Amino acid sequence: MKDYRYGSHSIFDIRLHLVWVTKYRYPVLTNKIALRCRELILQICEAHEINILSGVVSTDHVHLYVSLPPQLSPSKLVMRLKGRTSKKLQEEFQELRKRYWGQHVWARGYFCVSSGNVTDEVIREYLAGHADKHADEITVEGQL
Repeated sequence: MKDYRYGSHSIFDIRLHLVWVTKYRYPVLTNKIALRCRELILQICEAHEINILSGVVSTDHVHLYVSLPPQLSPSKLVMRLKGRTSKKLQEEFQELRKRYWGQHVWARGYFCVSSGNVTDEVIREYLAGHADKHADEITVEGQL
């Protein structure tokens, strides 16, 4: 249990792989802009108790592998990351304001997949074994 994080009323290990792209996939995340984007992402994650496990700022997209607390949903996290970085980058870099006159650096949407140390099969085996040991409990089968 050494990799688990602890909250006041919870023990958790929520890991997500997030990807989002620049609008029109323009390769604008270079040099100073990429460094500032990275710095902003680090600041936002630190403010919201999000651990960055790994990440890459490419020329036209961002990959993040993060561990986040249970009170923060993936959609809220991405909303904060994309919103704050877009606003700050356009304030600080004139070339982005010219390129993205509609005030949106990022394209709509994002990719998100959960990750962890336990596979679906391990969970199913655990629950099957748990039901065998506790015959008086109600089991739930099928698609949820």
